[in-house]
Formats: sequence, structure tokens, C-alpha cells
Amino acid sequence: MDGSSTGAGTGTAPTLEDVARAAGVSRATVSRVVNGVRNVDPVIQQAVQQAVAATGYVPNRAARSLVTRRSGAVALVVSGAGADSDRVFQDPFFGRVVSGVVRALRPRGVHPVLMFADGQEDRAQVLAYLSQGGADGALLVTTDGRDPLPGMLAAAALPAVLFARPTPPVGLDWVDLRHREGGALAARHLLARGCVRLAAIGGPADVPASRERVAGFREALAGAAVRVAEADFTLDGGEHAMRVLLAEQSDLDGVFAANDLMAQGACLVLREHGLRVPDDVAVVGFDDSGAAGAARPRLTTVRQPVEDMAAEMVRLLLDRVAGTSAAAPAAVLFDPELVVRDSA
Repeated sequence: MDGSSTGAGTGTAPTLEDVARAAGVSRATVSRVVNGVRNVDPVIQQAVQQAVAATGYVPNRAARSLVTRRSGAVALVVSGAGADSDRVFQDPFFGRVVSGVVRALRPRGVHPVLMFADGQEDRAQVLAYLSQGGADGALLVTTDGRDPLPGMLAAAALPAVLFARPTPPVGLDWVDLRHREGGALAARHLLARGCVRLAAIGGPADVPASRERVAGFREALAGAAVRVAEADFTLDGGEHAMRVLLAEQSDLDGVFAANDLMAQGACLVLREHGLRVPDDVAVVGFDDSGAAGAARPRLTTVRQPVEDMAAEMVRLLLDRVAGTSAAAPAAVLFDPELVVRDSA
């Protein structure tokens, strides 16, 4: 499969035998490491990886695919963005997902293939690509609570992991955040600052995470009346929602926004109205995206560990592909964390 050359220094490509000699292990052990077999001793695995780097060995992907019956790729599918798919590249959240996925896949020699599924034809293409072996499975990030793609992947028995709890359940592995607790963290922080006239900017009502964040915020206020304006997770949406809230109640002293971009938009409008953040109005965002630390004032926010969640998606998917997962779908929930900066 790899030829019989002695490799480095001979003018021909290094082989598994060259790597085995450099690592002091058998050719079979090298093959297991290169092909991603998971029950190799970590010390041996590290020695083989160092030998691969030292010899410059490059696996024959076609031969490897014949042996493992795997493509060496996974599809990172963003679904539900519709005509506004450009927003994917503008929202720091999606960049963090990609970063976490790439970081988790790189040591395993697996590559991500970015796909969009914004309509029926796109969804059919995703299913065909996976069914034909273009990728070993899918990491699915959906922005639409009514997205049919999770159910389609489950019905086709294709390996897939979802970012966010599916509603209703569809029989796929998923990771998510305790969003309700995150909203409660924001409320308790604003109350501790002495805020009493509070409002919230929620995301789209059909996104379960948005509903959960606002619900947790409300519950932590023990039944106090809270005005809520719905927006679309964008900076412009946050600006519009903040204007609506100020028109209804001009003496607000605390605002919770269900993501950082909307919190930034709220801060811009408050400044336009001559209100100081946080002296006059305290603002708390959600996600702890790059926008939070770069904003002025820097945003106090509820951190969602997106990179860690994306890495867990990768682990779940590769275990499912390897056949080492339990039959029942796995569910992994992460805890939110309040990050206090300048806005509240």
C-alpha cells in the first residue's frame, strides 16, 4: 500500500516502515495510529506522531479510505440561515464554532467540509453527500427551531451531532448550554447592582436557546414585570429593540440582551440618548464572543464555552463513526459563566 522505499534521504516518499523505525514500534502500530484507531497507548501514539513529523510521512488518503472505509472528512453544516447566510461570517459565534471544530479535528487528521443547508434542495444535497461517503458524518449548527434537517439525518441513520438540544427529540447526539441558568445569572447580577427597572432583548422566538435565556432571566426576577423586545441576534436588531424599550420606559436602569451583538447595539442607542453605561443603565450580554471584549464599554456577559462545545461535538461524532458510542443518543450540557467587565 505504501511502497518499499526506505524513505528520507533516498529521493522517494517516506513509508510506514520508515516511521516505524524512527518510532521504535511495529509497522502495524504505526498503521493503527495513522488510521485513527483509538485504543493506542498515548505514549506510543505521541512517539508515532513525532516520527511522522520527523520523517515527513504523508498517508495515502485513497489507500487509507479503502482500509478504514472512511473519507477522513466531516461536514460542518450550517442550516437555517436562509437568504441571510452572509450573517454566518459576521457573527462571532459561528467563527468560534469553526475554530473549536478545526482545533479538535486537526490532531486526528480529519478535515471539515463547510456546507450550508438553507432550503429543500440544499438539505437533499447534504444527505446525498453523506450517504455517498463524501464525509463520515455531520456536525450540525441550526439557527431555526423548526429545521427539518435533524430529523432527516436521523431517519437516514447518518452519523450526526447537533449544536443545541433538538425540539422535538430526533434520536441524534447533541451538546447544549444551560441557557436558562445563564439568563438567571444575568438577572442576579443586575439585581445585585441595585437595578430595579429591567428589560430584556430576546432573539427570535422560534430559537429555543433565546426563549430559555429570557425565561431564566424572568424567573430569577421572582415575578417582577419585565419588558421584552424581540430582535434577530444582530447589531441592528439590538439597536431597534433598545429604541422600542426606551420608547416604552425611558427610565430603565438595567438591560439583558440574549447575545453580545444585540447588547452592543443596545449600548450604542443608550449613548445616543445621552445615557451612560453602566452608570445610568447597566447592560449584560450573552456568549462572551470576541465582540464582548472589543466593545466600548467592554461587555459584561454570560459566557458560552462555544469552542469546548464544538470540540465535544467532534468527540461524539468520531465515537459514533467508530462505533464506540452507546446505542442511545448522548446529551452533553455545559454550564454558563458570568464574565464581569465594564458594562454592568
